[in-house]
Amino acid sequence: MKTVGQRYRHLSRYREIVQVLARHGFGEVIDQLGLAQYLTLPRRLLRREAPVALARLTLPQRVRLAVEELGPTFVKLAQVLSTRPDLIPPPLLAELARLQDEVPPGPWPAVRERVEAELGGPLEKVFANMEERPLAAASLAQVHRATLHSGEQVVVKVQRPGIKTIIETDLEILSDLARFLQKRTPLGQIYDLPEIAEGFAYTLRAEMDYRQEGRNADRFRRNFAGQSHLHIPQVYWDHTTQRVIVFERIAGIKIDDVAALDAAGLNRREIARHSAQIIVKEVLVDGFFHADPHPGNFFVMTDNAGAPVIGAMDFGLVGRLAPRVKEDLVRLFVVAVRLDAGRVVEQLIRMSAAQRRVDRSGLERDLERLLIRYHDLPLKEIRAKEVVEAITAIAFRHQLRLPSELWLLGKTLAMMEGVGLKLDPDFDIFAVAQPYTHQFLRQRMSPRAWGPKLLREAEGWGDLLTQLPQQIPRLLDQAAEGDLDIGLRVRGQDSILHRLDRLGNRLTVSILVAALIVGLALVVVSQGEGSWLASAGFAAAALLGVWLLISIWRSGRF
Repeated sequence: MKTVGQRYRHLSRYREIVQVLARHGFGEVIDQLGLAQYLTLPRRLLRREAPVALARLTLPQRVRLAVEELGPTFVKLAQVLSTRPDLIPPPLLAELARLQDEVPPGPWPAVRERVEAELGGPLEKVFANMEERPLAAASLAQVHRATLHSGEQVVVKVQRPGIKTIIETDLEILSDLARFLQKRTPLGQIYDLPEIAEGFAYTLRAEMDYRQEGRNADRFRRNFAGQSHLHIPQVYWDHTTQRVIVFERIAGIKIDDVAALDAAGLNRREIARHSAQIIVKEVLVDGFFHADPHPGNFFVMTDNAGAPVIGAMDFGLVGRLAPRVKEDLVRLFVVAVRLDAGRVVEQLIRMSAAQRRVDRSGLERDLERLLIRYHDLPLKEIRAKEVVEAITAIAFRHQLRLPSELWLLGKTLAMMEGVGLKLDPDFDIFAVAQPYTHQFLRQRMSPRAWGPKLLREAEGWGDLLTQLPQQIPRLLDQAAEGDLDIGLRVRGQDSILHRLDRLGNRLTVSILVAALIVGLALVVVSQGEGSWLASAGFAAAALLGVWLLISIWRSGRF
C-alpha cells in the first residue's frame, strides 16, 4: 500500500488503529493482509490473544467496541455502513445499531475560544450568558445552553476544537485502506471500495458544516408550515457559521418516557399517531425525512390549549427520496402485493439493485417465501422492523444494491415504529400510512405529475420530427451514391464469421469434388476406362475427399 509506507505524518495514527484492532482480537487479520510490514510493528503484537473478557464476546460485539475506541470517524463510518446490508451481515448490522457516540465534554476555555473565533468577538457581545457545563457532548460537537441579549433562550452547538484535523487524517487513512483492500480482498472484486470511501468522506464533511444543518431545519419548517403537531426550532442565522449553530431552545418530555407522559396527562395514542404521520409525510409527500429519529431527538411539549406538540432536534442526518426512487418503490409494492416474485426480481434489476448475473431462481425463491409469510396477514400484525430485517438478510445473501436512502428509510421506519409501539401497544404504522399512500398514488396519476414529464418527452420527439425533414433527403442521397455505411456489431461476430467462412470453404470443396466425379464419369463413358485423364481426375477427387474428411474429423463435428 503505497501511501501507508510514504505518509509518515500519519504513521502514528496507523499504528494506533492497528493496536486497537489487535487489542480486540483482529491482529491476525491485519497480519494476513500484509499491513504489518508497512508499520514496522512486532508480529507478537498482532498474534497476541485478546483479553479473556473480550474473548467471551461475539465477533460483532468486538467490532463495535473496536469502532467506539477508534473514535468519531470510525463511529460515523459504521453508522453509514449500517445502511449497506449488501456489505454487512445482519448480526453485525444489529450490533452496529448499538454504537454509542457519547464522550466526556471538552474543556470550557477551548470551547469559548472556538465560539468567539467563529462569531468574531467576545462571548458577551452575543450572549447575555452561556453555561459552561454542556447539555450534551458527542464526538464531533457539544451543546450548551445560552441566552441572547434579547432574552431568547437558545442552545449553542459547537464543533469540538481540533476535530476537523482528526477527521481529515482518518479520512485519508480510510481512502488508503480502501484502495489497498480493493486489490487484496474478494470484496474489491464485487464493490468499488474507493468510491464507498469517497462517498462517506463527502457525507461526513457535509455533516460537519452546520450551515447545511440549519438549511435542513428551515426546509422541515417550510414542509410542515401550518401543522400544529410538530415544532421545528428556529435557527439564528446571525450567530451561525460552519462550526457553530444557534437554535431556539425547546424543552419537553422525552418522547418515549411513558411514565412522565402519563403523569402529565398527555394522550400517548395521539402522540404515536402524530409521530407516524410526521415520518410518513416526510417520505411519501416531501421526499425529505429526518434520518435519525431516536427518542433523544424528539420531545413532547404542549400548545396553549394543552394539546401535545412534538419538538424535533438535530437535523444533521437527513434522507432524500427523488421522485424516481419513490416511483420504483411503488412499482415494487404493486408486484409484491401480487405475490409475483419474478416481477419483483425484474424490477430490482431495472433499478440496478440486482445484477443481471444474480442467481435469479434463488432470489425468486427467497422473495416468494418472504411474500407468502405476509400474505393475507392483517396490516396491524405486520411489523416494519421484522420486514426490514428479513429484506436485509436477503439483500446480503444476494448482494442487492438498493439505494442507501432506502436502507436509511427502513431503519427510520423501524425506529419510529418502536417508539410508536412503546407509546401505544396497538400502534399500526401501516394504517397511519394508508391515506398518505393513496394521496401519493393519486398525485402520480394526476396530470400535474405526469404532465411535465410528458411535455419533456414531447419536446424531445418534437426536436426529432423537426430535424427529420432535413436529415432524410441527405441520408437518401448518401444511400443512392453508395456512401451510407450502417454498422451493426454482434457480440462474438468475429468467431461466428470465421466459422461461416470455414463452412463455406468446405461446402465449396464438396461441390467441386462432386462436380469432378460427375464430370469424370462422363469422360469414362465417352473415352473408355483406360483414359489417363480419368485416372488423374479420380486421384485428385480422392485426395480432395480425404482432405475434406480429415478437416471435418478434426473439427469434432463429424
